[in-house]
Amino acid sequence: MTPTVLILNGPNLNMLGVRQPEVYGRESLSDIETACKLEAARLGLVVDFRQSNHEGVLVDWIQEARGRCAGIVVNAGAYTHTSVAILDALLACELPVVEVHLSNIHQREAFRHHSYVSKAARGMICGFGGHGYVLALDALSRLLPKHEG
Repeated sequence: MTPTVLILNGPNLNMLGVRQPEVYGRESLSDIETACKLEAARLGLVVDFRQSNHEGVLVDWIQEARGRCAGIVVNAGAYTHTSVAILDALLACELPVVEVHLSNIHQREAFRHHSYVSKAARGMICGFGGHGYVLALDALSRLLPKHEG
Protein backbone atom coordinates (compact mmCIF):
# COMPACT_ATOMS: atom_id res chain seq x y z
CA MET A 1 0.00 0.00 0.00
CA THR A 2 1.41 3.37 -1.01
CA PRO A 3 1.76 5.80 1.92
CA THR A 4 -0.45 8.90 1.74
CA VAL A 5 0.75 12.33 2.79
CA LEU A 6 -1.85 14.93 3.68
CA ILE A 7 -0.88 18.38 2.38
CA LEU A 8 -2.94 21.03 4.15
CA ASN A 9 -3.26 24.66 3.12
CA GLY A 10 -4.89 27.28 5.29
CA PRO A 11 -6.67 30.58 4.69
CA ASN A 12 -6.08 32.70 1.60
CA LEU A 13 -3.80 30.15 -0.05
CA ASN A 14 -6.55 29.61 -2.62
CA MET A 15 -5.63 33.15 -3.78
CA LEU A 16 -2.03 32.28 -4.70
CA GLY A 17 -0.85 33.82 -7.93
CA VAL A 18 -3.28 36.71 -7.45
CA ARG A 19 -2.75 37.88 -3.87
CA GLN A 20 0.48 39.80 -3.28
CA PRO A 21 2.57 38.01 -5.94
CA GLU A 22 5.60 40.07 -4.83
CA VAL A 23 5.42 38.20 -1.49
CA TYR A 24 3.87 34.83 -2.38
CA GLY A 25 4.88 34.40 -6.03
CA ARG A 26 2.90 33.88 -9.20
CA GLU A 27 2.29 30.15 -8.88
CA SER A 28 -1.28 29.12 -8.23
CA LEU A 29 -2.20 26.56 -5.59
CA SER A 30 -3.09 24.25 -8.47
CA ASP A 31 0.47 24.63 -9.84
CA ILE A 32 1.86 23.67 -6.43
CA GLU A 33 -0.50 20.70 -6.21
CA THR A 34 0.73 19.44 -9.60
CA ALA A 35 4.37 19.77 -8.51
CA CYS A 36 3.58 17.90 -5.27
CA LYS A 37 1.88 15.05 -7.10
CA LEU A 38 4.88 14.66 -9.41
CA GLU A 39 7.33 14.68 -6.49
CA ALA A 40 5.17 12.28 -4.49
CA ALA A 41 5.11 9.83 -7.39
CA ARG A 42 8.91 10.05 -7.63
CA LEU A 43 9.15 9.33 -3.89
CA GLY A 44 6.64 6.46 -3.96
CA LEU A 45 3.98 8.44 -2.11
CA VAL A 46 0.45 9.64 -2.76
CA VAL A 47 -0.71 13.11 -1.76
CA ASP A 48 -4.09 14.22 -0.51
CA PHE A 49 -3.93 17.96 -1.23
CA ARG A 50 -6.49 20.21 0.48
CA GLN A 51 -7.19 23.88 1.25
CA SER A 52 -9.67 25.58 3.55
CA ASN A 53 -10.20 29.06 4.89
CA HIS A 54 -11.89 27.56 7.97
CA GLU A 55 -9.96 26.55 11.08
CA GLY A 56 -12.40 23.85 12.17
CA VAL A 57 -12.29 22.18 8.76
CA LEU A 58 -8.47 22.04 8.96
CA VAL A 59 -8.72 20.53 12.46
CA ASP A 60 -11.21 17.91 11.18
CA TRP A 61 -8.88 16.95 8.32
CA ILE A 62 -5.90 16.63 10.68
CA GLN A 63 -7.93 14.37 12.97
CA GLU A 64 -9.02 12.24 9.98
CA ALA A 65 -5.36 11.79 8.97
CA ARG A 66 -4.60 9.78 12.10
CA GLY A 67 -4.57 6.15 11.04
CA ARG A 68 -5.10 7.06 7.37
CA CYS A 69 -1.98 9.01 6.42
CA ALA A 70 1.74 8.50 6.92
CA GLY A 71 2.46 12.19 7.55
CA ILE A 72 1.37 15.79 7.05
CA VAL A 73 2.82 18.78 5.22
CA VAL A 74 1.09 21.90 6.45
CA ASN A 75 1.01 25.55 5.46
CA ALA A 76 -1.51 26.86 7.95
CA GLY A 77 -1.32 30.40 6.56
CA ALA A 78 -2.32 33.00 9.15
CA TYR A 79 -3.47 30.22 11.51
CA THR A 80 0.23 29.40 11.94
CA HIS A 81 0.48 32.40 14.26
CA THR A 82 -2.84 32.09 16.08
CA SER A 83 -4.24 28.57 16.26
CA VAL A 84 -3.80 26.49 19.37
CA ALA A 85 -6.58 24.28 17.97
CA ILE A 86 -4.46 23.34 14.95
CA LEU A 87 -1.44 22.77 17.21
CA ASP A 88 -3.48 20.47 19.46
CA ALA A 89 -4.83 18.52 16.47
CA LEU A 90 -1.32 18.08 15.02
CA LEU A 91 -0.02 16.83 18.36
CA ALA A 92 -2.96 14.46 18.81
CA CYS A 93 -2.63 12.91 15.35
CA GLU A 94 0.83 11.57 16.28
CA LEU A 95 2.14 11.79 12.70
CA PRO A 96 5.34 13.36 11.43
CA VAL A 97 4.64 16.95 10.37
CA VAL A 98 6.64 19.29 8.16
CA GLU A 99 5.68 22.96 8.22
CA VAL A 100 6.02 25.00 5.04
CA HIS A 101 5.69 28.70 4.21
CA LEU A 102 6.06 30.37 0.84
CA SER A 103 7.77 33.46 2.22
CA ASN A 104 10.49 33.68 4.82
CA ILE A 105 8.31 34.43 7.83
CA HIS A 106 11.37 35.54 9.83
CA GLN A 107 11.97 38.45 7.43
CA ARG A 108 8.41 39.70 7.76
CA GLU A 109 6.33 41.41 10.44
CA ALA A 110 7.18 40.46 14.02
CA PHE A 111 3.81 38.74 14.62
CA ARG A 112 4.68 36.26 11.84
CA HIS A 113 7.86 35.13 13.62
CA HIS A 114 5.90 32.97 16.09
CA SER A 115 4.48 29.66 14.91
CA TYR A 116 2.21 27.41 16.93
CA VAL A 117 2.58 24.77 14.19
CA SER A 118 6.34 24.56 14.81
CA LYS A 119 5.71 23.02 18.22
CA ALA A 120 4.27 19.95 16.45
CA ALA A 121 6.54 19.93 13.38
CA ARG A 122 9.75 18.01 12.89
CA GLY A 123 10.99 20.94 10.79
CA MET A 124 10.05 24.05 8.85
CA ILE A 125 10.81 25.07 5.28
CA CYS A 126 10.23 28.71 4.46
CA GLY A 127 11.20 31.28 1.86
CA PHE A 128 11.41 29.06 -1.24
CA GLY A 129 7.98 29.77 -2.70
CA GLY A 130 6.04 26.82 -4.06
CA HIS A 131 9.23 24.75 -4.28
CA GLY A 132 9.14 24.61 -0.48
CA TYR A 133 6.31 22.07 -0.73
CA VAL A 134 8.49 19.79 -2.87
CA LEU A 135 11.32 20.16 -0.36
CA ALA A 136 8.87 19.39 2.46
CA LEU A 137 7.71 16.19 0.74
CA ASP A 138 11.30 15.06 0.32
CA ALA A 139 12.05 15.84 3.97
CA LEU A 140 8.92 14.03 5.14
CA SER A 141 9.69 10.97 3.02
CA ARG A 142 12.99 10.64 4.90
CA LEU A 143 11.09 10.55 8.20
CA LEU A 144 8.81 7.72 7.13
CA PRO A 145 9.59 4.03 7.50
CA LYS A 146 11.00 2.63 4.26
CA HIS A 147 8.27 1.51 1.95
CA GLU A 148 8.04 -0.14 -1.42
CA GLY A 149 7.25 2.52 -3.97
